[in-house]
Amino acid sequence: MKRLLALALLAFALTLSVNAFAIDPLPFQNTAQRDRFQHLTRELRCMVCQDESLLASNADFAKQLRRQIFDMMQQGKSDREIKDWLVARYSTFILYDPPLAPATLALWFGTPAIALAGVIVVIVLLRRRTRPASTIAEEPGDDW
Repeated sequence: MKRLLALALLAFALTLSVNAFAIDPLPFQNTAQRDRFQHLTRELRCMVCQDESLLASNADFAKQLRRQIFDMMQQGKSDREIKDWLVARYSTFILYDPPLAPATLALWFGTPAIALAGVIVVIVLLRRRTRPASTIAEEPGDDW
């Protein structure tokens, strides 16, 4: 009897926890529209979480933006129009794959440039360290 009660409580708790983390359902007309919505929101960054996509985020701001995107899709807007509206409002930071532009040069090439500079520094230091012994001037002093 105690096991049955414990199982019932566990099942009830799991049901509540699943509902607590569920993303608000939207009334899609078909699976193609749902797939388009998921693809689009996966390409956008949550401005609150910043490391999560808009699709995965559970922040209130993300919920509002998902609803806004859904409404724009219902109005017949294309993915490009929706992204342009979001970029105009929140800058290219909202895009996980921002376009190559003067403002995003550091984003695109900063990491490779820093890695290349690090490799060059390591090579220079190793070459200095491994010079032949004949080129190193001997210091006058006591020989042991």
